[in-house]
This record gives sequence, C-alpha cells and structure tokens, in this order.
Amino acid sequence: MAPTTRTFAELVQERWGDHRPGLACEDRVLSHHQFAAGAAARAALLADLLPRGVAPHVGVLLDNTPEFPQWLAAAALAGAAVAGINPTRRGAELARDITHTECRVLVTERARLPLLDGVRLPGVRVLVTDTGAYAELLAPYAGAEPVIAAGAGPASRLLLYFTSGSTGAPKAAICTQGRLAAAGRSLAATFGVRADDVHYICMPLFHGNAVIADWAPAMAAGAGVALARRFSASRFLADVRRYRATYFTYVGRAVQYILATGERPDDRDNPLRAGFGTEAGAVDAARFEERFGVRLVEGYGSSEGGAAVQRSGDTPPGAIGRPAPGDDLAVLAPRTRAECPPARFDAGGRLVNGGAAIGELVNRGRSAFEGYWHNDAAYAERVRDHGWYWTGDLFYRDAAGFLYFAGRGDDKIRVDGENLAPAMIENILARWPGAAAVAVYGVPDPVSGDQVMATVALRAGAGFDPAAFAEFLRGQDDLGTKMAPRFVRVVERMPVTATNKVRRGELRRAGFWSGGEVWWRPAGEATYRLLTPDAYEALAGVYRTHGRAALLPAP
Repeated sequence: MAPTTRTFAELVQERWGDHRPGLACEDRVLSHHQFAAGAAARAALLADLLPRGVAPHVGVLLDNTPEFPQWLAAAALAGAAVAGINPTRRGAELARDITHTECRVLVTERARLPLLDGVRLPGVRVLVTDTGAYAELLAPYAGAEPVIAAGAGPASRLLLYFTSGSTGAPKAAICTQGRLAAAGRSLAATFGVRADDVHYICMPLFHGNAVIADWAPAMAAGAGVALARRFSASRFLADVRRYRATYFTYVGRAVQYILATGERPDDRDNPLRAGFGTEAGAVDAARFEERFGVRLVEGYGSSEGGAAVQRSGDTPPGAIGRPAPGDDLAVLAPRTRAECPPARFDAGGRLVNGGAAIGELVNRGRSAFEGYWHNDAAYAERVRDHGWYWTGDLFYRDAAGFLYFAGRGDDKIRVDGENLAPAMIENILARWPGAAAVAVYGVPDPVSGDQVMATVALRAGAGFDPAAFAEFLRGQDDLGTKMAPRFVRVVERMPVTATNKVRRGELRRAGFWSGGEVWWRPAGEATYRLLTPDAYEALAGVYRTHGRAALLPAP
C-alpha cells in the first residue's frame, strides 16, 4: 500500500510483537505489544457496544492515563472515531459536546464522574475505567489481536477534536486516519524521531496538539511515550528525567509557566533534544534554550489542518517560517481580498507599516482541512472565495517570504488609524524580568478605535513597580509609542483554557475594570498610576462625552 494511503490502524498493528517499553505513566509501564493488545481488546469490545446504523463515535473524558491512547488506537482498529471531551466544560456545555458529536459510548474515570451529575445523556453507555465492572467487561476480549475492521480506511474519521474555545464556542474538527498517519510520519521525519526516543505528553490528549504533534509521530517511528496526567510546570523537569524523554510539545503559556519555576544549577542536565509548539515567543524560547539547553521549534498549524508554516535554519528572529510544501499561503486584506504589501522594518526591527502589511493568513492551495462535524456555518466561514482556507489568524510577510504571527483575527488593535500586532507587543513585554506571562489586546478608545491593554502574570516573588515598568518600556527600542500599553492589569496567574491558551475573550470583556489591580497611563503622561474607582468614573465621563459609554464594561 502506498504511504499516502496508509491508515493509522496499521501503525497500531506494527506495535504488535514489539516488547520494548512503549507507554509509561507514573509507576505503570506497558510494552508496545501490551499497548497494541489493549487496543485490540477495546476495539473488540467497542464493536459489540456500538449500535448498528449509528455514527461509530466514542467520547473520552479522561486525564492523560494509559486508557486514553489505548482508546484512540482501538478506535483506529475498529473504524470508529474518538471525541476528546474537555473536562473544564460543565453542565449543558459538557452535555452538548457529547451529544453534538453523537457519542454512543463515553469512557471516563471515577474522578470525573461528578462532572456528569445532573447531566442528561440519553442513549450513551458510560464506562468507568478504574472500576471492577470495567475490568470484567474487558476480560472476555483479552485475547484479541489487532485486526483492522472492514471498511476502515484512510478516509475514515478517527478524531473529532474540539477547537480550544479561547475565542468562541468550540467546534468539532474532523481528522481522518490518513491525515493523522501522514502527520505522524511527517513530524517524525522533520524531528528525526528514532525508535529509542521517548515523547513526553504533558498537553491534554483531548486536544489535537497532543495527539497530532506528539503521540502520532511517536507511533509512526515506534518511539516510546510517557504521559503526565495533567500539565505541571513544577513536575516538568523531574518527569523528563524520570522517563528519559527526548521530545515534548507545548501550546499557549506552558513554556512561560516552566520558566517561572525556580532555577537550579543542574537544569541543563536533561535528555531533551527538542520541544515543538506555538506561542512561546522568541524571548522565552531563547530563555528556555539558555536555561535547559533545549531548542524550541516554534511552528504554526491551524487546529483544523488548513494551513501550516515551517521553520528553517535561515528563519529570521521573530518569524515563524515559510509555507509548508504544498501550501499556497498569502496574507490578504479581509475586506478587499487583496494581498498585503511586504512588511517594512526600521533600524530597530520595528514593523513600520503594520496598517498595510498585517492581514489574514489564507491558504489558496489545496487544504488538508476535513471540515467540522455538523457545523456547515463554521465550515463556510473557513472555506470561501474559490475554496480558499481562511485561518482567522493575523500575519505579516517580509520581502523574503518569511511569515510573522501577529495575533488572532479578533485580536487586531487599531490605534490612531494604525493596525498593531498583539503578538509583537507581547514578545517585547515578555522581556520584562517580572513577567511570567503576558497577554495584549485592545480596549475601546474614548473617541475612536482602540487603546492597548496588557495583562501581566507575575513571576513568583515578583511585584509590580509602575515606575520601573515605565522605565523598562522606554528602554525597548522596538516598542513604538502607539504600542506601549495604556492599561496594565496585574494578576498572579493568567486565565487560560485547559490547553494553556489565554482566555482573551474573558480579558477583553473585563476591559480595564476587573475589580483587581489595574494600572493606567493617562494621555500625555509617561508613568502609570493605580486606576481607582474615582479615576475610572472620571475616565468613563470622557467616554460618555464622546458617545462611547456603551463600549465600557460595567464597574
């Protein structure tokens, strides 16, 4: 069979008979063969549990335990699909995720059962993995071998993974067996994954990143896998050493949280070769490599698989890379559909034509996007204009064709008629020694457009000195005058989704009245002062004068 038509189920079959250590979690270790046998038993059970004539979908509501990847592999063998259920969802939202994806079986554990209290799931069989009843249910299938079900092919659905929900309601993106297998082979080749490598999975398996970027290349190369039940910055390095991990993936603010842990003289004594992910930022990636001796490879790939940017050795600082082979990526102005002009930089590396150069990243070529489950409206928003895939993400492109991430589509900030890139400002503010994590977004200006606001999560033991922060900003040559935040919200921990992506919508809605510690810089001033209730009322009066009071959040 040609490599382009291989199924993920075949990768599972290849682990049969391989008695090397394959899957580790806490004190439990399964060989590759035991893993394949466990997947085969669950696939046989699933074939008996799923009613005929319905979508063969299984919901998995678990931490990162050995059961999760075994059910993913079982679904591949059975020609079924797994919907990863986000445990941070509650009540009606949780029920909606399970029923929307038409799951007939829900696999969970005792620790997650309270989430199902009062949740109506008609027609859904619930299996609780850490119970005697579950062990008895599986026992008759213990001798099963990894046989691929008739009809399971490259085009068979394997994953229904929800988008993060950091900017809107989660959508269930489809990933087929063929695409997951191809992604695994591609990443294994890119990172030179060997059979004696160990992939550390600390991102949640209910999200596409952990499955596609971490587990799939390990399966493709026959490498070992080590699971962390949940991401923990304080346990990260200990786990890496314990499992002899050589590769890991990250998203969102995970890298910043690791860097916020206390430094030790032996931090570089670890077996890691590389980390792969998004949103670490150039400053923190450099800090990570200096501290741990590990290169972080920043990439870009939309959750749905519609576009990808790959880094090469000549990628300049701050850039993500060039389009992946086969992608015809362009930066377009959303309204006119015209291609944005190349970015221009001043001597300090500051983008000087952001208003013209920043646009939406669009794949005008053949896209790997396979659609959303029962969401035609969301599909139409993504795929339009000659079948192009619109990522919803902001980028700019230099004259050499390198692409730079500028933020999410609804993150664009327009100050005095100029479009600013939140991601660029975040990278600058991340240099401040007291910052563990930074998020930048727009809040309404009293007259028109936006003002820049930043939320800063402090490092352990750090405090916010407004005068020192203002002095720091003045020392950043690439921070334009319009880019300096007018408002700064100081928090102990950044509000994030279960996949460590910042809840920007939540921050934007809170604006500069959060009930917490907010500092502001009045127009014409260079220093910050605390935004007291009286100061807020005075500021709100300016908005009322210009007829924009409705844009303000209520105090």
